Amino acid sequence: MKDPLSAKPAIQVLERSFALFDVLAAHQQPVALKQLSAETGLHPSTAHRILNDLVTGGFVDRPQAGNYRLGMRLLELGNLVKARLDVREAALGPMRELHRLTHQPVNLSMRQGDEIVYVERTVSEQSGMQVVRAVGGHAPLHLTSVGKLFLAADDPQRVRAYATRTGLAGHTRNSITDLARLERELAAVRRLGVARDDEELELGVRCVAAGICDDEGKLVAGLSVSAPADRLEDSWAERVRATAQQISKALGYGG
Repeated sequence: MKDPLSAKPAIQVLERSFALFDVLAAHQQPVALKQLSAETGLHPSTAHRILNDLVTGGFVDRPQAGNYRLGMRLLELGNLVKARLDVREAALGPMRELHRLTHQPVNLSMRQGDEIVYVERTVSEQSGMQVVRAVGGHAPLHLTSVGKLFLAADDPQRVRAYATRTGLAGHTRNSITDLARLERELAAVRRLGVARDDEELELGVRCVAAGICDDEGKLVAGLSVSAPADRLEDSWAERVRATAQQISKALGYGG
């Protein structure tokens, strides 16, 4: 079997970009274009063109003309990957226990831009519910219980900006599609500490979610239970919240 780390990218510009990243990563100080060209074997004009595009994307910084270093965008992405891995590891055990108690799908989701992404799920045939969005699937923030947790953590200006960008498009007749109603919903989320999806993303499916915080108190993920609309029990809200707190504590959160 071919080692994926030794395989060459099919797209040449990506191979060249990776070579530039490797050289930049090997130096603590900014690297001159001439040195980057020499160490990668790329013609200076080729390296310069690729570096300009990487600077535009924030993957490389140019602190002064002709000198380059790795950019903050890589740090942001690296922290996102690290958070996903850490949260998933801390959450798996508690998620399985919550699933054992409810016999319904338990989801771990994180924010990515204007959507939530499902990063882990525990599910069994006993739930009687077909899983529509598998791990890796995504959905709009305002239509999901976990998404509402993240919007509730935003300031009002950010919420309004989100509403403008997305138009608050709905998926079902229960979807929240106007800003005033969304703001009332988010106020309730802040007050209660849990968020709900009342058949807003999919008809026949209701969810309840609570937030997971890291050691700095930052909301990094949401834990939710999904169930057929007539099977979601109000008492599960407290169980979801307690499980989310358990995971937060494992991540170092002391609140």
